[in-house]
Amino acid sequence: MRLIIRDDAQATSTYVARYIIDRIKAFNPTPQNPFVLGLPTGSSPLEVYRILVERYKAGEISFEHVVTFNMDEYVGLPRDHPKSYHSFMWKNFFSHVNIHPRNVHILNGNAPNLEAECVAYEEAIKRVGGIDLFLAGIGEDGHIAFNEPGSSLASRTRVKTLAYDTILANSRFFDNDVNKVPRMSLTVGVQTILEAREVVAIIIGQRKSLALQRCIEQGVNHMWTLSSLQLHPHPMIVADEDATLELQVKTVKYFKSIEKVALEMGFEQILPSKVRTGTGSLPQTKVDEITSPTILAPQPTTSRLLRATPATEYPVRSVSPDLVPDRMASRIPEPNLSQRLTPNPEQQQQQVHSITA
Repeated sequence: MRLIIRDDAQATSTYVARYIIDRIKAFNPTPQNPFVLGLPTGSSPLEVYRILVERYKAGEISFEHVVTFNMDEYVGLPRDHPKSYHSFMWKNFFSHVNIHPRNVHILNGNAPNLEAECVAYEEAIKRVGGIDLFLAGIGEDGHIAFNEPGSSLASRTRVKTLAYDTILANSRFFDNDVNKVPRMSLTVGVQTILEAREVVAIIIGQRKSLALQRCIEQGVNHMWTLSSLQLHPHPMIVADEDATLELQVKTVKYFKSIEKVALEMGFEQILPSKVRTGTGSLPQTKVDEITSPTILAPQPTTSRLLRATPATEYPVRSVSPDLVPDRMASRIPEPNLSQRLTPNPEQQQQQVHSITA
């Protein structure tokens, strides 16, 4: 886990935008091998998008060979609604850069079959070879995408009921009227996010400081789905100082010292895959449609999140033998014990029959 701490929201957003630009340029995408980028909505990434647009207009970066997958979308909100995530992304990012509309993927919250829409979304991610970098924002309760507290850490793209705290927080986008906020959404799952080659979460403001503390200083917990990043091989959280207020002072100093030493040594995070991001031959993505988990065929309890081998068969409970009357004397190899006054089971049965007769 990398935790990058910057002084304020502007510096935090600048770092994230620069990181995305560097990753795309290092990848050197082509039409046959595009860079696949996962994107969030909400207030946290707004400045990141503004900087990316600015750098594009300055000729520093191109999105021509970038494919995007958004994290979520409201159910029942028309696509052209000003508060839909379709409208949000085109207004704040897509319409300002040279990305091809065919390379933009956003879940359809008005699909006639929502479950089928989720399955198709997962298949679309697989067809392009998986997500190279997933940018994520979080909620105050530590949810990542719309994976609310209590979500399965092995979950995939699905229909999700929104928690009241999320509805209340998002009401600021709906004239502060909670009754206007949709109650359900489509969202990528926790495991969908963790299967990306990199995950970068941006966390801004004191209101999200408790969620950051639970993720950094405590264990993996489905009540704080952000903490699932502990299971990822290449996670990075970029936060401003306000978001670290719940962290211990020694924790903040530790991560700052790690970054300082890395910079002094000229070391940056190793790219997720030399083959994937370098100049070598391109890997062939193989998709096993039978065994790959989906919402129709979920992963067994022994999930890949924990790097365990999925269970293929489950043990059958052994049949308990019939109880046989016994006594301790019959287990001891002493002939004289059988002549003692304590009767054996056969004698007891004979006595019972003689009494009842």
